Amino acid sequence: MADLKKIAVCMPDTLLKEIDDMVCHKCINRSEFIRDAMRFYISEIKRSNAVEKLRNGYLEMSEINVTLAEIGLTADYETIIRYETRLAECE
Repeated sequence: MADLKKIAVCMPDTLLKEIDDMVCHKCINRSEFIRDAMRFYISEIKRSNAVEKLRNGYLEMSEINVTLAEIGLTADYETIIRYETRLAECE
């Protein structure tokens, strides 16, 4: 394990009691529990950030896709108009 640094953390008695109950139940010490909790919290923040980036990317792509679809439909419409105009000229 990497070099460990000692820190002091202030918390309400009720939270410390909950931690102590969990520590007793899991048969680990407070330090292990708090390290695990911090790792979990950090990974959740990273996951949440990744989900937000994906969501923003999908929203941006949806706007691009709508624009491309509109361009394609306009081009198709113009092609149909030219085709029908040519057909009418042949009659």
